Formats: sequence, C-alpha cells, structure tokens
Amino acid sequence: MGLIVVGFIGTVISFMSAPQSLEEAKEIMAAQAASHHGHGEAHGSHDTHEAEGTHKTDHKKADSHSEEKVSEHIEHMAGDHAKETVADHDKHGGEPIVNETKEEHAEHVKDSTHAKETVVDHAKHMAGEHANETVKEYNDHEAANHAEDTRLTDSLNGHVTEKAHLAHKTDDADHNAGGHHDDHHAEHVFHQMQNRPWSALYVSLLFFLGVTLLVFAFYAAQRVAQAGWSIVLFRVMEAITANLHYVSVAMLIFIILTAMHKAHLFPWMAEGVFDPQHENYDPIVDGKKWWMNLPGWTIRSIIYLTIWNVFRFIIRKKSLQQDNGDLKLHKNIYNISVGFIFLFMITESMMSWDWIMGIDPHWFSTLFGWYVLATFLVCALTVICLVTLYLRAKGQLPFVNDSHIHDLVKFMFGFSVFWTYLWFAQFMLIWYADMPEETTYFLQRFNEYKVPFIGMVVMNFLFPVLLLINSDFKTIPWIICIAGVFILVGHYVDLFVMIMPGTVGGQWGFGLGEISGFLLFLGVFIFATFNAFAKANPLPKGNPFLHESETHHYYIIEHRGEDNDHH
Repeated sequence: MGLIVVGFIGTVISFMSAPQSLEEAKEIMAAQAASHHGHGEAHGSHDTHEAEGTHKTDHKKADSHSEEKVSEHIEHMAGDHAKETVADHDKHGGEPIVNETKEEHAEHVKDSTHAKETVVDHAKHMAGEHANETVKEYNDHEAANHAEDTRLTDSLNGHVTEKAHLAHKTDDADHNAGGHHDDHHAEHVFHQMQNRPWSALYVSLLFFLGVTLLVFAFYAAQRVAQAGWSIVLFRVMEAITANLHYVSVAMLIFIILTAMHKAHLFPWMAEGVFDPQHENYDPIVDGKKWWMNLPGWTIRSIIYLTIWNVFRFIIRKKSLQQDNGDLKLHKNIYNISVGFIFLFMITESMMSWDWIMGIDPHWFSTLFGWYVLATFLVCALTVICLVTLYLRAKGQLPFVNDSHIHDLVKFMFGFSVFWTYLWFAQFMLIWYADMPEETTYFLQRFNEYKVPFIGMVVMNFLFPVLLLINSDFKTIPWIICIAGVFILVGHYVDLFVMIMPGTVGGQWGFGLGEISGFLLFLGVFIFATFNAFAKANPLPKGNPFLHESETHHYYIIEHRGEDNDHH
C-alpha cells in the first residue's frame, strides 16, 4: 500500500506542477533555452514532430528558389539594361568596361560576390522604389509560407490539435508574422507540457494492463494446449491476472476522461479535424474517420475491457471449483479458453491500433499489432518467472523445481529474440521503402529520443541473449533476476518511445510523473497479485495433469537442493 500512496501523491504533484498558463510555459521555455546555451529550442519546437534533416533541406531549397525568384523579378524590373550589364560582364571576362579605368575595373570584379551585388544594386536603382516594394512583398510572403509549412508538417506528423496557424489575410498580419509564429510555438509547447503528466500516467497504466493481459493469454494458451509441465504455476498466473480488474477500472476512467476531452493525447480528437472549413482540418485523418471517431473509439475500448475481464472472472471461478476433481469443469475451462484466445487475438490488435498507433494517426504499420503483442508477452513471461522465484524462495511453492524455472526462462529468451525479429522487420522494411509518411515515425525518434530508442533495443535483445543463452544460467535465480530487470525496464522504455513522441514531443524526460506513475501501478499489481494468491490453494489439485507437472524434469537440468531420484 505504501507504493500506491507514494505513487498517487507523486502523480498528483506532477499534475499540479504542469504549467497552467501560456506565460508560465514561456518562462519554462526561456529557462530551457538558457540551460542549453541556446540549444534548448530543439525541444518542444513547432516542428518537434518532424525530421530535422528533412526540415532543413526543404527550407534550404525553398530559400534558394525564393532567391532566384527575387533576382528574376529585379532583373525584369531593371529591364534590358540590367541584362546587358550581366552579359557584358561575362562577355568581356575581365576586360575593362567602357568609361572605367583598369584599376576601377579590377576593383569592380574583385570577386564574384561583389560583381553580383553590383548588378543587383544597379537593377534596383533602375527599378526604383518598386523594386524595394517587391523585396518587401517577398519577405512578407516568405514569412507567411513558413507559417503554412509549419502547419503542414505538424499535420503530417499527426499533430493538428489546438493549432493557431498564421494566415496572410492582410498586410498588417503579414508584417507581424514573426510575432504570431512565436505565439504559435509557445502554445504548442504549452500543450505538450500539459500532456506530460497524462502521458507519464498512461504509459505506466498501459504497461501494467498489457503485461497482466498477456499473462492471462499465456495461461489460457496453456489450458488450450493441455500442457502438463505448467500446472503447478497456474495459481501464480491466476493471481497475477487478478490485477486485470484493477487496471481495467483505471483504464475505464482514462477512457471516460479522454472522451470528455479532459486528456488530449490523441490528436485526431481535436476540434475541427474532420471539418473542411476549420483551420485544424486534416484530410488524411478525415479519410480514416470510419474508424477514428470518438463514439467508435470509446465503445470499442469498453468492449475490449469487458471481454477480457468477463473471461478472467469466469475461468478463475471455475478453476477454483475444479479443485473438487470434476473433469467436466476441466473440459469446460478448455472450451472457454479457446474462445478467449480467439477473441484476444482480435481485440489485442485492435487495442494496439486504438490506444497506441492512434497517437500518430498518419503513421501505420501492418506489423504493429504483432510487435505490441511480443512486447507485452516477453514482459508477462518475465513477471511470471520473477513472482514464481519470489514465492518459491518464501516456501510457498515447494513443488516448483528448477525444470519449471528453466522452461519459463526459455520462453523469456525465445520471445526476446522474437521481439527483436519483429522490431527489425518493421524498422528495416520502413527504412528500405523510404516513404515519407512511414519514415517520419522513426526519424522523429532518432532525432529526439535517440538514447532511449537505441538503449531499449540493447536492453531488450543483447542483455537477455547474453545472460540467458547458456542453459545452466536459466536456473540460477540471481542471473534470471538481472535479465528480468533488463527486460522489464527495456520494454517499459519501448512503450515509452511508442507514446511520448506523439504526445509531448521534445518535452520528455524521466521525472516525478514517470516514476510516480510506475510506482502507483506497481503497488496496485503487488497488492492484487499476492492478495489473490493468498485466497486460493497454491496447488490446483483437481487438474488431471497435476502429477505430470509435479514430476516434470528437463533431462539436462541438475536440480540443486532437490532429490533428483524422485524425478
């Protein structure tokens, strides 16, 4: 309960610490800029959701093109005389021009830059005040175009929420474009700062919900496969799945608050996104409104939670009843588990689209559902293993031997490799295709989340493989615990990198909100798991495969501290 209280208090403080006004956000931005010695603008900028390299390249091209247009306009205004000046200069190639001495000419063509400036000055002189007005009009037009580019690039990255884009309706508005741009930038950062406590809480909530759900899915899969080795672990898995009810209530509250627009993590829920007359109109998202609409999202989310919780309640209840040895219940639980696995595979993919991929509504990946499944599954197996090791160390699971632990760790190892395969497949195909609407997802994470993005790949693949590839290591508790910590932290960061770029952009970090949210749901998990475990017999006595599980022995495993002849 201590973790719950500490986590709750820290979460409340993180919400209260978020800036409440635009002026407060500007003060924070100024402090960030000062602390970064002028480089703080890289975080939370108006183009925080686009690739910096692409942005700079596009603007260089735009600047070059604009310079050419201005030069052409000046030459047109200057008339034939300006053209002759350039042509004569090139034709003579260093010869003195009429009415100029050699010394004057040498000074005149001292370098190409000065020569160009001379031609432009001469052209502007010939054009008179009209040329000056042309340059001014160009500068104003360029400022307006830059504002429009900002709006389009924000839209391409799925962030059209609460935009106050610049418009060039009048000459006065054009003249003040820079000031409006600064206000837009500050408003965007203000929105990101307000999103951060919500995002931190959401990452932890979704992490524990996903892990608990996949523990239940793995348990149901063992039922369907009629596996014999894992029966002695059933009460552990059932106890962990008790957390599903608690986190589902928290998720339901979040869904309701989001539907009421109290939380703003999903950009497609912003005002005017589906209205062609609104400045926030997003044609790409509008094309997906058959799926991305608030009533549909809310109803689907409630259906997911209802299905998972109903199946968990029924299976747990029948599992406890099965302790009387009724084989009909065993067959009944088998049939129910088959139905759950079928619905789970559908709802898990849809959940990943609605709750995670919807944060970046322009981006899509056909592998994403599998990728999220692998992320939560390897964490679920790790949690089962760590809880089992703890309970065995406390003497609560005397019938669990090293072979059971070895098999659990084999799953941890195998699905770590499976996760890496899916991560690489998704990344490599998007990188190779090089389609802007897909690559922007990874470019943003490389530019603004490079350390956690690369770090989580190392933690989720390299360390588990190195620590767990040896068969003997799969039964040594302290090695398993170290590998388990790397896996859980790595996949928490993985989920963090999935969500944060689309909600807070450059205003991310691991601070009070992130730590408090994790502690809050960790406390709930510990309470739910051990409370449920204490309420049931740790051994499912009515299961017909119980004896096979109790005598399970992987032939190359030497059971330390156990009577190996018994196995």
